[in-house]
Amino acid sequence: MADIKVAAYICKGCGLGERLDTDALVKTAQKDGKVPMTKSHDFLCNADGVAMIKNDIANEGVTHIMIGACSRRAKTEAFFFPENAVARANLREGVVWIRPDTDDARETTQEMAEDYIRMGCAEVKAMTAPGGNPNTGSSKTLLVVGGGVTGMTTAIEASKTGYSVVLVEKTGALGGWAAKLYKRVPVHEPYKSPADTGVGELVSQVLGDSNIKVYLNATIAKTDGAPGRFVVEIATESGATHTEDIGAIVQASGFTLYDMNKLPELGGGKSANVVDQAGLEALALAATDGVIRRPSDGQPVKSVVFVQCAGQRDTTGQHLSYCSGFCCNTSIKQAMYFKDANPSVDTTIIYTDLRTPGNGEDFYRSAQEKGVIFTKGKVAAVTPNGATSTVKFHDLILDDKDAAMLDVDLVVLATGQVANSGINIEAPVVEAEEGAIEVKPISILNLTYRQGKDVPQLKQGFTDSHFICFPYETRRTGIYTAGPVRRPMDIAQAREDATGAALKAIQALENAELGRAAHPRSGDLSFPKVRLEGCTQCKRCTVECPFGAIDEDEKRFPVFNESRCRRCGTCMGACPVRVISFENYSVNTVGAQIKAVDIPDEFSEKPRILILACENDAYPALDMAGMNRIEYSAYVRTIPIRCLGSVNTIWITDALNAGYDGVMLMGCKSGDEYQCHFVKGSELGRVRMSKIDDTLKTLNLESERVRDLEVAITDIERLPEMINKYAAELVAVGPSPFKGM
Repeated sequence: MADIKVAAYICKGCGLGERLDTDALVKTAQKDGKVPMTKSHDFLCNADGVAMIKNDIANEGVTHIMIGACSRRAKTEAFFFPENAVARANLREGVVWIRPDTDDARETTQEMAEDYIRMGCAEVKAMTAPGGNPNTGSSKTLLVVGGGVTGMTTAIEASKTGYSVVLVEKTGALGGWAAKLYKRVPVHEPYKSPADTGVGELVSQVLGDSNIKVYLNATIAKTDGAPGRFVVEIATESGATHTEDIGAIVQASGFTLYDMNKLPELGGGKSANVVDQAGLEALALAATDGVIRRPSDGQPVKSVVFVQCAGQRDTTGQHLSYCSGFCCNTSIKQAMYFKDANPSVDTTIIYTDLRTPGNGEDFYRSAQEKGVIFTKGKVAAVTPNGATSTVKFHDLILDDKDAAMLDVDLVVLATGQVANSGINIEAPVVEAEEGAIEVKPISILNLTYRQGKDVPQLKQGFTDSHFICFPYETRRTGIYTAGPVRRPMDIAQAREDATGAALKAIQALENAELGRAAHPRSGDLSFPKVRLEGCTQCKRCTVECPFGAIDEDEKRFPVFNESRCRRCGTCMGACPVRVISFENYSVNTVGAQIKAVDIPDEFSEKPRILILACENDAYPALDMAGMNRIEYSAYVRTIPIRCLGSVNTIWITDALNAGYDGVMLMGCKSGDEYQCHFVKGSELGRVRMSKIDDTLKTLNLESERVRDLEVAITDIERLPEMINKYAAELVAVGPSPFKGM
């Protein structure tokens, strides 16, 4: 490592000077932290304080900075020194704001602060200043896959900001699902009647925009590369292949309606007069005189029943388990087709729960005023009787299980959305062995990733995304999804989704050019480095990377594609020989902090508890507990970690060997409803930590010494309670036998 010069700066503002002996903290940094150049300041984040630090950088050659002040999540602009390695000791939210201002608490509060100063000094010495990923890409072109409303909106919004767009549509025309609609649900006042779709205007905008290149009758043959430097091969109907250099990708491949032929009990596939919502739109478009006619014989429809949740919200596992959200408003819209043309048409919507969010309530009231009948019930059977059908249902208001509507001209099934995610769409049917029919899924993106050709899907088939914090992201960095391929939604939601995805894609390609990470550590200039001479070729990093950022060379050594990397550190936690690290986050930076804490002897009755807290949920929750002045134990020492997946078991072993009485691991919720910003990080971390019992047995320690907790960012009050409860449990267990060793 090149020569470094470390300086420590301790703030007295925000009550720190009144609650802490800052002179003692300076001495702690100088003596225990071995940082002779340590200064205190009344308000370190103000212009004078920042100028002092900048002056030391310029004139004293300071390369490494330790700031003892507020949380690393606060004052990030004031304490932004991109050319330097910077560590933060959290004295405000992490010490004085979570401790009572009483004489009997003063000693433990001061001890807590001094430990954080030691930890900060140790951490910064183990760092180097991140220099950014040298393997950058410069393409500023956005690829949009899908030419429906979502795709066209994405292209238009990106073009408005000055970026060029390549739009690929598999059919011969733009418009997608919305182009097949007679009318759409209104999105403007007075929310009374169906509105024009607006598709024609969108198509004209796209085709008239010189920034947007459109490929029709085209598919993606191959997608290679990474953010800023994707190379995409586009196959056209003519057989030609076009290659485009792409910066980021938005997949807007839309949805297909659930196949009503899978619902024979509701008449699906049994009668021409039983249609899905797409079939009804086709009938409306064909009604040149405004009168919708019965498909079987062309007679005007005099009675129609809409069956909601047809094959949706299914608890048997046979059909769709979810609600598609748009169907209720769509049925209301379609019921108005009949009432607007002829108020005497008998129009009934049978629903279990009517879901019309937002101004859909006004639309629903308008349908009632027009004479549409709403009946709360669950349809059991639709039986065709020649040109008409009998609808049998359970009336949920009257609790009549044998209610029936006779001689209905038309039945419309609200079958719901199935994502065109690469596993459900128009797959070729081939003859398999023994005459069986095999449906082979086709790929939308044809990615050259070892994890598969398409972005991962959730169990329902929608593309994976972090619904809470990063709704457009996928596990393929620089590739985003938008619209109904991501979750069920209507046109208005899809257009909003498209705008968000365009902005995230732009952020990704701009960060890629600057060598920065994408979300959630947007702007992070660190990237993973591996010491190949120590690598055992175990492949754990390759397999466990949630984002497909690691491949292997011909000798089976890991090859990092840094532009795909999200900087979660999962590879670092997976590596059994600890040869993977980041400049500002490594096994050493955390290990040094663990070892820097002053561990009291067994007679002091002052336990020490190490908390490894996820920086995205648990650590912010702890900060907010401090902001709310919620007290918790002075015996904890908290280290923020990028993700539970980055936790290397050596940290646990080192802490227990050093005499810590307990270790608390705080990660995000994992499983199907995960909240981990790094998707699989917390899950992988928990798999590793489940084996920690072997370590405890080897050390002859109780299982209570290590606690794994799922923590949400909203656990502001719950988290201090858990800490205090655990501290009390450890007192009962007794001090660690390794104290003083």
